[in-house]
Amino acid sequence: MHSKLLATPKDNRMDCLRILIIGNSGAGKSWLADRLAEKYGSPHIDLDSLHWLGTGYNEARERSEAIALVKSAASQARWTIEGIYGWLVSEIAANATALIWLCPDEEECIKNIQQRDRRGNASEQSFSDLLDWAKTYRLRTGSSSFGVHQRIFEDFAGTKYLFRERTEVTRFLDR
Repeated sequence: MHSKLLATPKDNRMDCLRILIIGNSGAGKSWLADRLAEKYGSPHIDLDSLHWLGTGYNEARERSEAIALVKSAASQARWTIEGIYGWLVSEIAANATALIWLCPDEEECIKNIQQRDRRGNASEQSFSDLLDWAKTYRLRTGSSSFGVHQRIFEDFAGTKYLFRERTEVTRFLDR
């Protein structure tokens, strides 16, 4: 299945003031956010940094504190925010001018995670858990699942893109 452009502005250009990127672990959200933030001069905000305490992935921040942090970040004039956490994304989706859903198959996500290896203070066990987690994207039922991302995407009223392959993302960046 190929990418889907579901909404487009009249001049066929994306409003890049506030870009929100969602998708599975290993889908390429951080990779894309880095490039878009640089291209458009906006800060890149990774929802992992708002959800987790410190530099590891062992202790989650209090939910209300994470929500306050994401709302503060999204109140800025420009941003590129990316992450898997549907419960945080839902808090700020209305502030976004564009939404990108990266949705490659789970095998590609696993390969991407293995290529980048561990991040921050992640242990071998948490890295193994992440690989297992990425495999279950379409099976999960929580707020970081395929189903929730699909609903966020379908409900988003602005310009939105769905990419299933890295080549589609590369073409998108090159235009």
